[in-house]
Amino acid sequence: MKKIVSTKDAPAAVGPYSQAIRAGSFLFCAGQIPLDPQTGQIVSDDISAQTKRVLENVSAVLRAENLSFGHVVKTTIFLTDIGDFQTVNEIYATYFRENPPARSTVQVSALPKGAKVEIEVIAMANKGDEDHKTVSDTSG
Repeated sequence: MKKIVSTKDAPAAVGPYSQAIRAGSFLFCAGQIPLDPQTGQIVSDDISAQTKRVLENVSAVLRAENLSFGHVVKTTIFLTDIGDFQTVNEIYATYFRENPPARSTVQVSALPKGAKVEIEVIAMANKGDEDHKTVSDTSG
């Protein structure tokens, strides 16, 4: 059983994908780029502002399932310039203060809409944290 997760507090998908999929205790979040949820535009050319917006977008998707950064077990960071790693890492550390998740960081040649950073996460609800909403089978 899988549940499509969507929130207006994060940017709408820019293609044929879901913001996140809930499968049992796991939440698989699509990569977030630094789009303002209201305008759909990149927030800034500054890597610090982009990183903060990305993490706020991730937070909004997590909140849609009553989860937080403390539930995240794995992240993947995509950067168009690995030279931005230190700046992104410093901001990232302010969101994952204790028991940070496993992480991969890779440089890519380009990201959608000219973004400099994209972050995807996998979160897991703790026992008792599971959302008690009805989950419908969307597998067809």
